[in-house]
Amino acid sequence: MNLDSRRALRAFVASVALSLIFASTAGAQTGSDASVTPNYFNPAISVIGNLLAVGGQNRYEGLPNFSLRETEVGIQSVVDPYARADFFLSFGESGVEVEEGFITFTSLPSGLLVKAGRMRMSFGKTNTLHLHTLPWPDEPLPVVNLLGGEEGWVGTGLSVSSLIPLPGDTFSELTLQSVRAGTESLFNSDKRGRLAYNAHYRIFRDLTEAANLDFGISYAMGPNEGTVPPHEGPVANGDTRLAGVNFIWRWKPLVTASYTSASIRGELIASRRSRPGLREDSTGWFLSGEYQLDKRWFAGVRIESSDRADDASKRDDGQALLLTFWPTEFSQLRGELRRRRYDRSYAATEVLLQLQFAIGAHGAHPF
Repeated sequence: MNLDSRRALRAFVASVALSLIFASTAGAQTGSDASVTPNYFNPAISVIGNLLAVGGQNRYEGLPNFSLRETEVGIQSVVDPYARADFFLSFGESGVEVEEGFITFTSLPSGLLVKAGRMRMSFGKTNTLHLHTLPWPDEPLPVVNLLGGEEGWVGTGLSVSSLIPLPGDTFSELTLQSVRAGTESLFNSDKRGRLAYNAHYRIFRDLTEAANLDFGISYAMGPNEGTVPPHEGPVANGDTRLAGVNFIWRWKPLVTASYTSASIRGELIASRRSRPGLREDSTGWFLSGEYQLDKRWFAGVRIESSDRADDASKRDDGQALLLTFWPTEFSQLRGELRRRRYDRSYAATEVLLQLQFAIGAHGAHPF
């Protein structure tokens, strides 16, 4: 084989090799696209575990020493160009329930945002937060005593939100909600025509480059049917009215590689329950602060006090110290030392240890 033949053979082999490389690359890309395209139409699924260990004695709340307090399964996806759907299933040791399940219409005229389904009501700020997004392992006393218990106020119905223009770089939003009056110990009625209503107005503004303020006011009303005191006799028509004020101040310096931040939040809730011959006016509040000590460490404190919605003569108060460690953004360890005094008499000191972890694609919650 002469020199020209050898050169021609090398060129042929090289061209075949390049063709095979390009073919395999194109095949890999085609296979990748084929695997991605079907997933695009599948919902994002996530699982968040919440383990809680409790030490100490408390005859009022009686939390178990160890419990898988909640396993939240989130299923979220775009429905079509006009709507998206969000479902959050809460699995506990005693059963499963739909914590939230709603569709959001995002392309309505006049910039309206409409939700339909089961949702956490926009009363204050704490009530809108899922358990794993709370800055504490437990709910503050005003939420427990005045908003229907540990789970807070969750309703099934409609929600309409609209941006309200304000001068300057200020975010302003009004939310109106109408839901079934089916929350035990808060709003309840067997009559189809009796609903519960809620209005929430929120203002958010950057105070400086490093600090912002989130402020809101809420008002809610609905039926509260029950028996005539002293808990005997026919059902009496009554109503419950709630008013609330909430704020969050956040500070985070815009410095690269700085692991310092702080936040202060608080809420005030007033409750009035009226029935024939009976009216209970109750109030509750809490104030909480958190400071970032290092990249993964946070320290916090909370003070709280609240009347009981069904008996305003009884008042509970408490204090708590917290320490949180984030190994990664997907897991969290938190400890709380709390002391609560119930009905201004019985005191309980407890230690709460919380472990949270997340797997899967969990969409961000509203800021």
